[in-house]
Amino acid sequence: MTAEVQFIGRVRTQFDDLEKCPKQGNEGGKEAWVEVAPEFVNALAGLTVGQSIDLLTWFHKADRTTMKVHPRGDRSRPERGVFSTRSPARPNPIGVHTVTILEITENKVRVEPLEALDKTPLIDIKKTPTPGNLITPVDIRHEDIDEITQVCRSAWSRRLFSGFNGNASVRLGDACLMTATGSAKGCLEPKDFVLVDIASGKILAGSKPSSEGEMHLEIYRNQPKARAILHTHPPKILALGVLVEPAKMLKLPIFETDLIGSRMTTAPAFAPGTVELAQATGKAAITHDAVYMEKHGLVCWADTLGHALSLSEELEHLASIHVDVVR
Repeated sequence: MTAEVQFIGRVRTQFDDLEKCPKQGNEGGKEAWVEVAPEFVNALAGLTVGQSIDLLTWFHKADRTTMKVHPRGDRSRPERGVFSTRSPARPNPIGVHTVTILEITENKVRVEPLEALDKTPLIDIKKTPTPGNLITPVDIRHEDIDEITQVCRSAWSRRLFSGFNGNASVRLGDACLMTATGSAKGCLEPKDFVLVDIASGKILAGSKPSSEGEMHLEIYRNQPKARAILHTHPPKILALGVLVEPAKMLKLPIFETDLIGSRMTTAPAFAPGTVELAQATGKAAITHDAVYMEKHGLVCWADTLGHALSLSEELEHLASIHVDVVR
């Protein structure tokens, strides 16, 4: 029996040397473009930025006669049949790559992290299986934990956090990794994290989410560009909220007001941890990347947690100036 595989496009990556390609996407994979042939463009309908997808590629330079390999090319390890490995050398050299969509434009999709060789033929694109099937605790990478830990410590050192307040998260495909309830942001440990399905709010791994976990989920649901969220309690912004009306906050005769201050909007003074606050903040995040929650704090979303922290710092700096002006 024979079968015919139709290539639907190709990937354009930063790797032009087969020997230098990472073995897995999370071991050095980079941003890449997936180019779909014009006749298959309609099949992209329904894909969204931030979504996790599986790319099936054809390793056109692989050795199809190899039946056994040393795992990961390590000759100190015994040979194994290729069907018990992820080696590209195999009778039908099909690659499977789980990536996150960063941008969609016409027949091109920008994704990360992809480790395939440049111009590798594309066989198919599939939606990554939903939580409950393949998402398990092993999907939480050390890099993701390190990113949140480092940013939270930086925010704590800048007095944007104190003690156990505030929270942070990063989007991982259809789920998000967030700080757990009762975690001290200045000294996070691996146990202080929880993986949550964005659509359902179901806990996939870890302990109990932050009390503001639903707010993070609402922002991700409403704002597909959000890939990281930082919720802080900046003292100057909170002080300014006491001194002036929310509509007048950061309204100063300086250029930074237009450049930075205009990026912040306000959510009403709903009690912390309530569904009402989560929904109001999620709605506000559609048009602004920073939301001041009256009598509560600040939440910023961005493409990275570091960028969310930078925006928080800039807004806190403006608030500090405004407080001095008022006094």
